[in-house]
Amino acid sequence: MDIVRKTTSVLAAIRKQRPRVHCITNDAAQAFTADVLLAVGAEPSLTLTRTEVPDFVASSDALLINLGTLDDTRLAAIPVAVAFAVQNNKPWVLDPVFVHRSPGRCDYAAALLAEKPTVVRGNQSECAALAGVNGAEPGRTIADGFDTVAAVTAETDIVFGPGVEAEIQNGHARMNQLTAIGCAGSALLAACLAVEEDPFVASVAALVAWGVAGEVAETNSKGPGTFRPALLDAIHGLKGPMLKRRAKAKVSSGKA
Repeated sequence: MDIVRKTTSVLAAIRKQRPRVHCITNDAAQAFTADVLLAVGAEPSLTLTRTEVPDFVASSDALLINLGTLDDTRLAAIPVAVAFAVQNNKPWVLDPVFVHRSPGRCDYAAALLAEKPTVVRGNQSECAALAGVNGAEPGRTIADGFDTVAAVTAETDIVFGPGVEAEIQNGHARMNQLTAIGCAGSALLAACLAVEEDPFVASVAALVAWGVAGEVAETNSKGPGTFRPALLDAIHGLKGPMLKRRAKAKVSSGKA
């Protein structure tokens, strides 16, 4: 797998096709998530109204479910959105935010996991709680147990697919110092799924692109206050030459 070529191709497809991504995400992430999708070339929608959700999912190319603000409105909208996506074969991403902090939220996420999201994207703690394991590879447990792709983010991101894994060492520590960076990254992944049929390839492309954009943003910012707009500029302008210079990723066979 030529990671740079694939990532470049996926980004170009987003800019050409302008996929629509419906995002049920948390309050703190909504505006920035929409801005990231617009910057990369996709079209966001964010409605939470239960009666409107089927129409918005129907006219979208991918769905993001982020559990960061699990209030009554979202609790009503999420099952409707997921059911419609599953019934109509639309790709969807589950971002199990803070499931390691709340047993009730973890149970809710586990029920959604049973619906087999196209990709699960979370950090190590979230994926470990969702998988119900304390081992080093909860992503492999999720991927194999639920026939999905698991993208586990950490200092080194790992994407677990069917019989294959990818390690990605891009990104910058500044990305952990602002709200909604990870949440927006999950929306970017959904946009990649909308234009790339292979969920593993889409996930790797999204994490490589987001990580490289973070590195570029850090070189063009002075601190947290200027990093966020620099990140939007970076993902907007990200192309093959920069990816070729900076991408640090490798694909290997998945462990048995």
